[in-house]
Amino acid sequence: MAKRDYYEVLGVNKNASAEDIKRAYRRMAMKYHPDKNPGDKGAEAKFKECAEAYEVLSNPEKRQRYDQFGHEGLRGSGMHDFSRMNVDDIGSMFSDIFGFGDIFGTGRSKRRPTGPAKGYDLETTVELTLNDIAEGTEKTIEFTRQDICGDCGGSGSYKGSKPSKCPACGGSGQISRGGGFFQMVSTCPHCHGEGKVITNPCKKCRGTGQVPKKRIVAVKIPAGVHEGQGVRVSNEGEPGKQGGPRGDLYCYIRIAKHEFLERDGNTLIAVVPISFTQAALGATIEVPSLNGTKQLKIPAGTQYGNVFRIKGQGLPNMRSRQKGDQLVQITIETPTKLNGKQKDLLSEFAKTENKNVNPQSESFIEKLKKYFGNGK
Repeated sequence: MAKRDYYEVLGVNKNASAEDIKRAYRRMAMKYHPDKNPGDKGAEAKFKECAEAYEVLSNPEKRQRYDQFGHEGLRGSGMHDFSRMNVDDIGSMFSDIFGFGDIFGTGRSKRRPTGPAKGYDLETTVELTLNDIAEGTEKTIEFTRQDICGDCGGSGSYKGSKPSKCPACGGSGQISRGGGFFQMVSTCPHCHGEGKVITNPCKKCRGTGQVPKKRIVAVKIPAGVHEGQGVRVSNEGEPGKQGGPRGDLYCYIRIAKHEFLERDGNTLIAVVPISFTQAALGATIEVPSLNGTKQLKIPAGTQYGNVFRIKGQGLPNMRSRQKGDQLVQITIETPTKLNGKQKDLLSEFAKTENKNVNPQSESFIEKLKKYFGNGK
């Protein structure tokens, strides 16, 4: 399924400022947040789509690449796979947008877990040829991901220093508003629920504990994969929190256009032109396939659009490995330039034509006369 334009998703124009984009994302995210649309899977999908658009358009480098090259320009940029992320995790990523984790006052938000948590998944796109799909292949993928800062070991604090107790929440990770019988408890916006803050940040990562790093991995692609399918590479996502495992990398398949062949499931289709004499008299022709050309015998009297099947020349089924077939559809080319001799020969042939030679045309003419002869 093709992705929508990110500017369209957020409802802004391409000249929108960073603040305009931030406001638009907050408005759309609040509109489609699952808390406001309980049980509505469509709203949840739009909420995640908005988060993906904001991740790109709020990042100057990614936005520039997107403006110049579109979605294709983001390949290898270490995009988060929002479709697989938990809604609360998305909210924590952009908590500066909302201020409070519980943006609707429902009491749904809880203190972020302080124990180990899996890192975010990433996604990229892999372009394959039909030959790659027929045999299976291994692709080298280069992308950028957030990795543990080598200077601070991921703590975010300068060497020799430690985080301090959050002064806003006293280390609880939560703050209360209101008084008396009714109180609203929300995630602390100062420490984002961690209960501690970094007072002396690492100079390399500026307190985040992570730095962007290029990564190159070899990915094995099984034979028979389809457009849009994802191949998961375990533990190649971003590092986890508090010693948790890394996320995964999902490589989504894109199929390059073939010069002669089109895919329909495991079937390959080729459209092959022949001359009208070959169609009339029959011939053995060469047709394109994944492994060079194949010879195909067509019978005399072949009509425009006739389809012939070559067994076992398609693509393999991903599970059974059984190969599909190749279909060859015939088109007939009419010559546009005839020399004198050819014109004479065709004129002589035309004199011999009758309903026994071309019964389909004769039948059509008879139907035509009958239709208009009745005054319709």
